Amino acid sequence: MIRQNVDNYLLRFRRLFQQFCVDMYAKIEAERLLFITLNQTKLRMEQYIHLRHAISTEGNASDFGRLTILPATFVGSPLHMHEYTQDAMTYVRHYGRPDLFIAFTCNPKWIKIVQLLLPGQQSSDRHDITARVFRQKIRSLMHYIVRHRVFGDTRCWMYSIEWQKRGLPHVHILIWLVERIQPDQIDDIIFAEIPDPETDPDLHDVVITNMIHGPCGAINPQSPCMVDGKCSKRYPQNLTADTITGKDGYPLYRRRSSDDGDRTITVKVKGNDFVVDNSWVVPYSPLLSKTFRAHCNVEYCNSVKSIKYICKYVTKGSDMAAFGLQAPDPNDEITRYQIGRYVCCNEAIWRIFSFPIHERYPSVTHWAVHLENGQRVYFTPANTAQRAQNPPTTTLSSFFSICQSDPFARALIYSEMPLGMLHRRNFNVESKVM
Repeated sequence: MIRQNVDNYLLRFRRLFQQFCVDMYAKIEAERLLFITLNQTKLRMEQYIHLRHAISTEGNASDFGRLTILPATFVGSPLHMHEYTQDAMTYVRHYGRPDLFIAFTCNPKWIKIVQLLLPGQQSSDRHDITARVFRQKIRSLMHYIVRHRVFGDTRCWMYSIEWQKRGLPHVHILIWLVERIQPDQIDDIIFAEIPDPETDPDLHDVVITNMIHGPCGAINPQSPCMVDGKCSKRYPQNLTADTITGKDGYPLYRRRSSDDGDRTITVKVKGNDFVVDNSWVVPYSPLLSKTFRAHCNVEYCNSVKSIKYICKYVTKGSDMAAFGLQAPDPNDEITRYQIGRYVCCNEAIWRIFSFPIHERYPSVTHWAVHLENGQRVYFTPANTAQRAQNPPTTTLSSFFSICQSDPFARALIYSEMPLGMLHRRNFNVESKVM
């Protein structure tokens, strides 16, 4: 913590400070996983039909059930990320495709970060400041989009924080709008060209500083985006005079050539001058770029073909390292999670501060889907027999029970049940009032 009139020497240790933060969070996470491991025998899980069969045939279920599971309540676990992916797909099923996909990256040159650095420090020495400022920027960005309606009224949204290796934190955001963005409105919202330095010098400075990809390719084959000799981000893009619909779900934004009024800049790549034109510009929103002065990639989603990829990409989680190591128990989910865990200093500090990794609106309620007697049963050695005699009630079994006695419920499908019953109740209340 930063306290006035008190010099915290830990904040001056640079790389040792980073190592300290990673070690401390590793201890915190290890303790949480140890608690889950030690309580596996107290809380077991199995399908009800299998538990009933074990009781009827063997009479002893002390060794039954999966003994080592990593629940979805553990933030960052595979089940946790899978649930958020399914939540995103729920938004798609209910509201349709998202309108905008935004990637917002922390800028270490923000004034709020630079002002808090101690003499001689760089932003990479103080990831605690980076985390706090970026958290404030994310809240400001979402408030800007939702409350100020910069793209129109927002129907729903979700975002996920990521850290790639030792890179800065960045957030992936999906936005669903009440009124869809029409194809002829794309050029008014998203730009992929170098701005005019005379007309808007501030925007020109932000774009050439934060929104130019690479350059990569033959001039810089060691660029991180290069895979098998090609740019994985498909730069440079094709120049086109008008925005057209792409085949992969993204449109081909207007990138005019020199014949159509293209502007170019000259950058240094490995000591050599390289001319950058509009084909290297990352799509951006002028309003967001000028407001937050950071890398803020804005993409328009115009097809359902890329929706599953986008929803999985937003919730894919942090990087993991793979080892040629055989776990003692192939069913031990906690061990499998720990042996491949990759934690950088940025993520460690973010998690120590208890900042959220995922946020969304509106909330999604998970309803059970299972075969007959296939619901999950959570039991302890003390209540195994009682659980086997009385199967637990789930939302699906309750739905079938209501349909047997309520004709109105039989006209609804499973996913329509909550809103359908709520509308009927409101209608009955209004009828009584009238």
